[in-house]
Amino acid sequence: MLTSKDIAKMIDHSLLKPELTVEQVREGCLLAKEYGVASVCVRPCDLKLAKELLAGSGVRVTTVIGFPHGAHTTAVKVFEAKEAIENGAVELDMVLNIGRLLSGQLDYVEQDIREVVKAAHEKGVIVKVILENCYLTDELKKTACEICEKAGADFVKTSTGFGTGGATIEDLKLMRASVSPKVKVKAAGGVRSLDAALAARSVGAERIGATATKTIMDEAIKREAEGKLDLI
Repeated sequence: MLTSKDIAKMIDHSLLKPELTVEQVREGCLLAKEYGVASVCVRPCDLKLAKELLAGSGVRVTTVIGFPHGAHTTAVKVFEAKEAIENGAVELDMVLNIGRLLSGQLDYVEQDIREVVKAAHEKGVIVKVILENCYLTDELKKTACEICEKAGADFVKTSTGFGTGGATIEDLKLMRASVSPKVKVKAAGGVRSLDAALAARSVGAERIGATATKTIMDEAIKREAEGKLDLI
């Protein structure tokens, strides 16, 4: 039977907006801790604060690499990854090099991902690779998923939330079909309601990136109390 805790453990609470103050990051971490979500995804500069606030809570600390355009050099991405891990990150959401993918430089894209994955996996840290689907054809989405799996990524992820579009059910189905079961799928960008989260879950998404965590979780808790969470 589906519970509100199951929903919570799907959520990577996103604290990535450039204008967030330190106090807002603090409040966001405490909200995530209250609901017991899977992780909090913070800007790299906020990692030490998030680690301190979430210590012992079971909520994992995540950050972003090459964000939001994916255009950092591979060496910079690897440095970012290593520093992030030193500062407390146990999950990394990296943006693949979108321009190189669109240019057909598939070997470059694969090696870029592979180097970050290598640095992360050496420390037991997982990597979610963001495709930024709004800029890609369906064929390139499929190709990108296959590259991510070859490079050792743990997740493929739809979007940064800062592009021209976010997660769609069609893209989630395509991504789930384009990787083996060992690679998981994350929906991000526009998942702002419980129904949207449940729809993503129904087509194979195991994580969602969300800023609307409170809205999603309050509705999940309400429906669970009414015995209606499993009816959707």
